[in-house]
Amino acid sequence: MKLLQEFKSFAMKGNVADMAVGIIIGAAFGKIVTSLVNDILMPPMGLLIGGIDFGNLSVTIKEAAESSPAVIIRYGLFINTIIDFIIVSWSIFIVIKGINTLKRIEAGKPEAAKPGEEIVLLTEIRDLLKK
Repeated sequence: MKLLQEFKSFAMKGNVADMAVGIIIGAAFGKIVTSLVNDILMPPMGLLIGGIDFGNLSVTIKEAAESSPAVIIRYGLFINTIIDFIIVSWSIFIVIKGINTLKRIEAGKPEAAKPGEEIVLLTEIRDLLKK
């Protein structure tokens, strides 16, 4: 029963909701990056290399037989996935770097100086005299 109470406490703190939102946004961002790589970056890169479509690059280990499919290593798709990973990693690095910079700026701000005890007492006396 205690485990259930701990889970309820964990879920109610907002950690689960924050994590779920992060995962959903991350998945959507991943789709955008995949489209960027496959549809925008790789076609010109393939053209520069000599008209190569990276998505179709593969090595056939065993040809298809009557009842079994071909055994193929699709290294072109692997190259696309590596480029996806690099772009996502770089983007996350930039976002985290920006967040850390903002935290440092916020932490570096000096607090408003508190008046000394003498000033507080003199202010109280002044306020009493005004009444």
